[in-house]
Amino acid sequence: MKKLMTLMLLLAVTSMSFAQKNEIKDIEKALKKSNFADAKSAVAAAEALEGNMDDKSKAKFYFLKAQALYANGAGSDADIDKAITSLDKLKDLESSMGKLKYTDEANEMKNNMVNSFLTKANKDFENKNYKSAATKFEKVYKMSPKDTLYLYYAASSAVTDQDYDRALDYYIQLKNLGFKGERTDYYATNTSTGEEELFSSKSMRDIAAKGSSYSTPRDAKSESKTAEIVKNIALIYVQKGENEKALGAMADARAENPDDLGLLLSEANVYLKMGNKEKFKALMEEATKKDPNNAELQYNLGVLAAEGGNLEASKKYYNKALEIDPNYIDAYNNLAVAILQGEAAIVEEMNNLGTSSADNKRYDELKEKRSELYHEAIPYLKKALELKKTNINAARTLMNIYSALGETEKFKEMKTKVAEMEASAAGN
Repeated sequence: MKKLMTLMLLLAVTSMSFAQKNEIKDIEKALKKSNFADAKSAVAAAEALEGNMDDKSKAKFYFLKAQALYANGAGSDADIDKAITSLDKLKDLESSMGKLKYTDEANEMKNNMVNSFLTKANKDFENKNYKSAATKFEKVYKMSPKDTLYLYYAASSAVTDQDYDRALDYYIQLKNLGFKGERTDYYATNTSTGEEELFSSKSMRDIAAKGSSYSTPRDAKSESKTAEIVKNIALIYVQKGENEKALGAMADARAENPDDLGLLLSEANVYLKMGNKEKFKALMEEATKKDPNNAELQYNLGVLAAEGGNLEASKKYYNKALEIDPNYIDAYNNLAVAILQGEAAIVEEMNNLGTSSADNKRYDELKEKRSELYHEAIPYLKKALELKKTNINAARTLMNIYSALGETEKFKEMKTKVAEMEASAAGN
């Protein structure tokens, strides 16, 4: 009886083995015909037998399962997530077995998946489909966890889409990973065009620079994204009404980086969003003391002051930026904008006046006041246009000012320039 039972058991095991092989063959047959629906059904049938598979069969099953679910990129988001998991299981299993039969193919498949999703993610972002871009960048990161930059792109896409809960999740992951986003870009100047070009690696740039086609190799290190990430975490908390968490995020970041000017400015911005102008002002003064000769800092202080409604302070900061860097185009632009901010109130009062002699007198006074604003703004706009010939916003503003002032010749000259800029932009 014992021998009979043993024989029966062997027959059962053999039958199970044949069933496993048949199910796996069914997946293979469907994949050869690119019939992914049938392949997926065969995968579901084989999964019921997975627990009884030997390691060799299991490795093959994981590889085929990933192919079936990925469906050459046509699989659903949920199926592609499962495909990624299956590839990871395959690599872990073969690593423990010490026999890498499918690992190379799995790596190639994963690379193709990464490149495909990265292309689609970039296209979605360019087309302003930020929600889809965030999803795809996140998938790229999951497929290649060492490339944390893609999680940063997912966060940027989500915050642009104003999906703050999702963005917050990504940013917190980045913060916990210690992501800084620093990298070095490698440039050299093309001697035939005179244009500086970016190379994919230092070695590629160095090889090119050894010949006569490229010269002036240059390395440029990007700034750390730490301040931006913590600022966005804090601002999202402010948006959600969780001010204590916002300040806590800032406090933690500044404790780790007490000399980081970007974090100091970000904290100031959080207080501004919360309506605490006194704390905002104190932090701005601290920032100025830390680096009084930083033109960009002075400019940013001007922007923050303008956002806070303090136009006089913003003008002071913009002028300070120009003292440090007389060619700071944005400072000239923003100075003109700050000056012209006063126009709206003047025009509103002019429109509300009656027809009495007193009203007519006041109208003339306001008209003269508006002209003074225009004349004050003109030099800054002209300088901005001089420094950047394609500055169409400065050109349009000058055109409108000359029209309002009745300076016909200058208006016509600027109108021609604007038309040329628009034609050039349309041609590109």
